[in-house]
Amino acid sequence: MKLISATGVLLLLCSFSYSATAAERAWRAQPGSMLTEWGEAVTPKNAWREYPRPQMVRSQWTNLNGLWNFAVTKSTASKPKRWARQILVPFALETPLSGIGERLPEGDVLWYQKRFRYNKKAADRTLLNFEGVDYSCRVWVNDIEIGTHTGGNLPFSFDISAALKPGNNEIVLRVVDDTDSRDRYQLRGKQKRNNSGIWYTPSSGIWQTVWLEDVPQNYIAAIKTVADMNGELSVNAQLGDINNASKLKVSVFDGKTKVAEKTGNSDKLKLRVKQAKLWSPQSPKLYDLKVQLLDKKGKVLDSVDSYVGFRSVGKVQDKDGHWRFTLNGKPVFHLGPLDQGWWPDGFLNPPADEAIVFEMKFLKQAGFNMIRKHKKVEPRRYYYHADRLGFLIWQDQVSGGAAGPEWPRWFRLNRLSKGFVDRPEKKLWWRHETDPVDALWPDWAHFQYMDELKSMIDTLHNNPSVVVWTTFNERWGQHRSMKIGKWTQQYDPTRLLNIASGGNFFEVGDIADHHQYPHPMFPLDVPLYDDYVKVVGEFGGHGWTVENHQWDPKKKKKVYGDFPKSIEEYRDRYVKSMQILGELKSDGVAAGVYTQTTDVEIEINGLMTYDRKYIKISAERLNEIHTKAGLIEK
Repeated sequence: MKLISATGVLLLLCSFSYSATAAERAWRAQPGSMLTEWGEAVTPKNAWREYPRPQMVRSQWTNLNGLWNFAVTKSTASKPKRWARQILVPFALETPLSGIGERLPEGDVLWYQKRFRYNKKAADRTLLNFEGVDYSCRVWVNDIEIGTHTGGNLPFSFDISAALKPGNNEIVLRVVDDTDSRDRYQLRGKQKRNNSGIWYTPSSGIWQTVWLEDVPQNYIAAIKTVADMNGELSVNAQLGDINNASKLKVSVFDGKTKVAEKTGNSDKLKLRVKQAKLWSPQSPKLYDLKVQLLDKKGKVLDSVDSYVGFRSVGKVQDKDGHWRFTLNGKPVFHLGPLDQGWWPDGFLNPPADEAIVFEMKFLKQAGFNMIRKHKKVEPRRYYYHADRLGFLIWQDQVSGGAAGPEWPRWFRLNRLSKGFVDRPEKKLWWRHETDPVDALWPDWAHFQYMDELKSMIDTLHNNPSVVVWTTFNERWGQHRSMKIGKWTQQYDPTRLLNIASGGNFFEVGDIADHHQYPHPMFPLDVPLYDDYVKVVGEFGGHGWTVENHQWDPKKKKKVYGDFPKSIEEYRDRYVKSMQILGELKSDGVAAGVYTQTTDVEIEINGLMTYDRKYIKISAERLNEIHTKAGLIEK
């Protein structure tokens, strides 16, 4: 196999036969679909070639993205004997970029097959890595079942060393995706079979990169880092095998200059970088790491490259007693969009790495310093770009199950009060008439929720951009709130907790979060919230339809409030919302989340269209609006 340099690592490409090349040339995105400019450029040869795990890089890996055989069968059927169709991995079945663009019928299952040539070293192990498969799968290599996985939003891997053969090999997946079946409690986010309004088209099967990785017999399975504002760094390693391994060596680099190094036990190695340059949205400084596993004689058994940003997340009371977010000990107002992370051509998966960067640079130029990642976990490269470009990420746990019990009665009543939006009088907000209530989930569904929550925190733990965990959103799937909140705080004390964004509030965590459309407001005089950071977790949703940039022109559009008569009126409404948010900031509100970055399907309340080809308010104008409203802190 030929070694090819790509994004700073060596990429091993599988060889393809002439027939596969012919199939690649024949591949097309689903005709008639809305495509972004990056989707228009996708081919089976260039689909997601970047290294998928920037927080732990190894040089030897094999990208398995490209055309795979696939079939849809009844759930009772066995492995297909013939494979008549091909699908482009890593795009889900329903997406235009899969080349298929078809729905998975309810009760059916999806099968994948990939043949490849692979020559591993006799002393090495080989890991088969899936960055995302929605939702539950069984995996075989050369007809040997190597494992199962449940959870559609996060990466997982299998050691396939014993199943591999020299030369030709075969991978087969069987994927079940029940989406919003009520009895499955599947964590699915915004996916719904009957997609309309705020619900979007389901996304089934492989939707992120699939790759092989060679590791030694004794290897580093995972690393966990904590880097604070004092320059203190702790590194813990999870080892794939401890035979012969005794020590971990960590080296820290500022560019090419080594600034710290230490060798010690793999479970609690601590270093200090003197006068560390701190990470922040204004100055997203990252230090490179080299982590090496040593045997008892000091021989290097395994080595991975990583990075850290030194920063500390916290909260503090201002002179008026209001709680404010802090970063590196200094108050910071969080201003950002609600970001669904959906794309018309790739759905959950951005069409290309460059598409992520385009969107983030727009938001950066607009003066946003935060992004609320809504009910979705992004590919790991997304958080790498947030780290290096400088964003504060509020990360939602992916929601599942049915909507929970009603909100406390006071909220429901006063939302319907006449003139509420334009005259948010404090006397309307006086007390709860009912206590918040959790939904009842069976134990097995709760355990799966916790498994996916833990996996999300583990996966994103090392990213300095991630500063807030949000466990629930608007009571959807909200259950055992106190137990889950206390567990999350204990498991990751380095970040803040938003127990329920806009949902039933329980007295746990750090944040009280209110949603209000279209203009922002917060019930500032509710004593229950006095000990919490007050945020407007969603507001805005102002909509404008752009001709020739609609996902489905025939469907009724979703917008908050009434429809503006002109784009100027749409822009004026945005200005008014930000002016109100500026006033709320002065009154004690610490953050605002505007809905939303882009249009999504029939929602037309984005700052840009779904295809990212039309900007409704320029980044420069947004920056001016935010600055004038006092929302950008220099």
